[in-house]
Amino acid sequence: MDNERIKVKNIPSDVKIQQAPGSGPERFNPRNRIYVRAVNGLHQLLRQRIGFVGMLAFMLLPWINFHGHQAVLFDLFEQKFNIFGMTLWPQDLTILAFILMIAAFALFLVTTFYGRVWCGYTCPQTVWTFIFIWFEEKLEGSANQRKKLDQRPMDFDKFWRKTAKHTSWILFSLYTAITFVGYFTPIRQLLPDLFTFSAGFYSVLCIIVFTVCTYGNAGWMREIMCLHICPYARFQSAMFDKDTFTVSYDAKRGENRGPRGRKQDPKQLGLGDCIDCNLCVQVCPTGIDIRNGLQYECINCGACIDACDGVMDKMNYPRGLIAYTTERNLEASEEKTKPVRGKLIGYLMVLIVITGALVANIAMRKTMELDIIRDRNQLYRVNFEGLVENTYTLKVINKAQQAQQFSLSIDGLTNYKIIGKQEFEIAAGSTMDLPVSVVIDPYDLNKPVTEFEFVLVSKGESSDRLAQPTNFFKGR
Repeated sequence: MDNERIKVKNIPSDVKIQQAPGSGPERFNPRNRIYVRAVNGLHQLLRQRIGFVGMLAFMLLPWINFHGHQAVLFDLFEQKFNIFGMTLWPQDLTILAFILMIAAFALFLVTTFYGRVWCGYTCPQTVWTFIFIWFEEKLEGSANQRKKLDQRPMDFDKFWRKTAKHTSWILFSLYTAITFVGYFTPIRQLLPDLFTFSAGFYSVLCIIVFTVCTYGNAGWMREIMCLHICPYARFQSAMFDKDTFTVSYDAKRGENRGPRGRKQDPKQLGLGDCIDCNLCVQVCPTGIDIRNGLQYECINCGACIDACDGVMDKMNYPRGLIAYTTERNLEASEEKTKPVRGKLIGYLMVLIVITGALVANIAMRKTMELDIIRDRNQLYRVNFEGLVENTYTLKVINKAQQAQQFSLSIDGLTNYKIIGKQEFEIAAGSTMDLPVSVVIDPYDLNKPVTEFEFVLVSKGESSDRLAQPTNFFKGR
């Protein structure tokens, strides 16, 4: 019986945990402002270039015209999205769903392979924060100068610098908001309407709200968005594994850390390559110490890598003390990192399938839509000539961004007569309700209910043909 007992180890309750610098609850105190120190390097240059391209695309897309229309316009009131000559209606919801699924699985694929690089390089919160910090550096100076400026009592120098900084933030936020609203309302008309105070209520309201949100998020909240609000920070770890490349500190090489002279041998001092300069903490936009290990707050921006590589160059040590590496590589095991693995292949295959479905959906998409609405009050009637008449309302949608000519015919009936327009034109991105009556001699019908099709043909360049089934009621 004694052999079956579970051995219990008593653990003393007075265990003291030594906290590393920059850790603990005070790190998440929103009152503790982070003064991000500027750093130069390959990864920061890459961040700047990617952010510049993304910002340029965001600012210019609403101003581009395509076939005489705004190239990208999400018209919520008209319930149609114009994207470079293609107009998406509520009936095309599958295309939008495929686009969102492709974006999601692409994010999963990149995160599994290279960690949280979306946050560090392309996330709008990161890009706008980067721009706002640039305004700070130009108007208030370096990180240490900004910190000293905030600690000083208010004087004229501090007043004009703070005023200039917040004014530039607000103006840039306003420009951002106007551009954003320009994706949902024609921007070439929006600007004159704003200056003449004739813009719509919802447009003005959205501009005000988005200006305040941009100013608050990029100017004041910054890392709080990444640490406490963004849901991606919480579930990203589910996509990580031992072969995911993340920004990591090589503790085996860096410890024990400590200061030393450039000409001193660290091995004789019992030290590792880390000189404990804390530059990696000072340049981190979320204020973490990467030497404490992988943390969900890390956005994989590589700022600490550039800072550490600069220090290693000055100390004549090899680079890579902090680098993009994997947990398996840091373990220094014989098993090497597997860049190609089942999870990545699975995400890639799903991404290929969804992309193929999107391409096929767009290729088979018609430039028109036809809905048939029957007269519910009277399924049929017999006119004074003894002919049976059924009445329909055809709802025709022109999905193209140019006017189209259409012709209407019928398949499945013989000796019929159509009362209503059979040749008509619909303006670009517009709908038409077309009342139509079909008249037939009852002796030409063999059944009380006969199925047939309305056939709609466009006479433009596409020459699309669309057939929609319905029924003709003869009665008894």
